Amino acid sequence: MSFSAEVKNELARIIGEQSCCLAAELAALIRMGGSMAIGGNNNLGINFSSENAAVTRKVLSLIKRYSDVKTEVVVTRGRRLKKSNTYHVRVIPSPGVNDLLAALGIMGADGLNVQSDSSILRKVCCRRSYLRGAFLGGGSVNRPEGSYHLELVTGNAELAKSLVRIMKSLSLPGRMTDRKDDYIVYLKDGNAITAFLQIIGAHNALLLFENVRVVKDMRNQVNRLVNCETANLQKTVNAAVRQVDSISLIARHLGLDKLPPALREVAEARLAHREATLAELVEALEGRVGKSGINHRLRKLGEIAESLRSRLPAEAQEQNE
Repeated sequence: MSFSAEVKNELARIIGEQSCCLAAELAALIRMGGSMAIGGNNNLGINFSSENAAVTRKVLSLIKRYSDVKTEVVVTRGRRLKKSNTYHVRVIPSPGVNDLLAALGIMGADGLNVQSDSSILRKVCCRRSYLRGAFLGGGSVNRPEGSYHLELVTGNAELAKSLVRIMKSLSLPGRMTDRKDDYIVYLKDGNAITAFLQIIGAHNALLLFENVRVVKDMRNQVNRLVNCETANLQKTVNAAVRQVDSISLIARHLGLDKLPPALREVAEARLAHREATLAELVEALEGRVGKSGINHRLRKLGEIAESLRSRLPAEAQEQNE
């Protein structure tokens, strides 16, 4: 089962809210996953489809709660690889459907309201329920182990804009884009997705999401630290190799005994401890010179070696390499 299905199964079990909130949730469900059908005498019907059985049951229960209309349920099986079931709820056209749509704000005095459900979204609790219905009707969310992504898909541009406004009113950074003939309202930030799950009441999914996210973030932090340590170690090794090459060149063509005592001491320590860090060289010299002092003398030795290289004939440089 996908993570989206787990979240929807949890949301479908939420019952017992205020009547205004249930109306907002049903309105969003119908707008996201439903369509209108016209019958005799200009009576309207409703067709709703979902691949989630729990969502379908919730739609039926909400419809029955508001109106005693006649409904039919048909299950079809897909012919593609997944061969998943699709559940179709058909509300037979009747005057009762018109009354139901009017109660939900989908139908007004001048006909169908295709613009906004602002009339039923004045309360914060109703906006939360509306987002829940929108997710049940056309939402999905990735598992937290992968990339963070939650989206609500609709073919209605005005509805998508309305969903963005509702998210903004609840401090969610919702954004909108289009994909072929659909409009996508999405969240890509982990904190925003957890806030969305909390707002719509998916508390179990929220806990699971947060647990996985904490482990994932900790693993990423450990990887960053390891990569940083590896890079620092590589820099230390590369610097030590260059320093040993320079000191070896000085020993062959000048002689370490010709160096000032301070430089000779550090040169001999580096040759004796070829892979040591600066801190380890400090210990090797029993603390007589600090890290900055050793680093300064090693740079000086590098300058002497570079000066020698510039004066050596080309053949001698090739032999040294």
